[in-house]
Amino acid sequence: MDPEVIKFRRLGRDCGDWKGRVVMKRNLCMLAMFLMAASLITLNAQRGRMVRLGDAHVDGSTDHDSIKVGRSNGTYRAIQLQVSGGAVNFDRVIVRYGNGSQEEIPVRNRIPDGGRTRIIDLPGDRRIIQSVDLWYSKDRWTRRPKVTLYGLR
Repeated sequence: MDPEVIKFRRLGRDCGDWKGRVVMKRNLCMLAMFLMAASLITLNAQRGRMVRLGDAHVDGSTDHDSIKVGRSNGTYRAIQLQVSGGAVNFDRVIVRYGNGSQEEIPVRNRIPDGGRTRIIDLPGDRRIIQSVDLWYSKDRWTRRPKVTLYGLR
């Protein structure tokens, strides 16, 4: 009999059971690595389709600003806003489409400096965005925050 089998049988373990556990652990590790790689690829693919459409500096003297986009930038299925330079209390966003229609999207969130809104899906098929109006409440800013608009193709 093999000396390793004798050693494991003395410990009260069956050699076949030990080998099965090693194979199962190896398979689980391979599966976990595959799932992590697949999720990273999906995240990078989605981020790669995000396109910067424009930005606006939030002005404390008014309660809204507009970001002009235009037809030349293409069609989008969702938008996202990123804030830098100070927090912004958003009330709503009005998306104006290339065909003349518009949609009011309630946001009602305080987005901190460096933060982003959720990805906001636009209804229907991919749409041409003419402009996006940002409605916000005033806050105590030491400098004017910048809002950057991204579109998801």
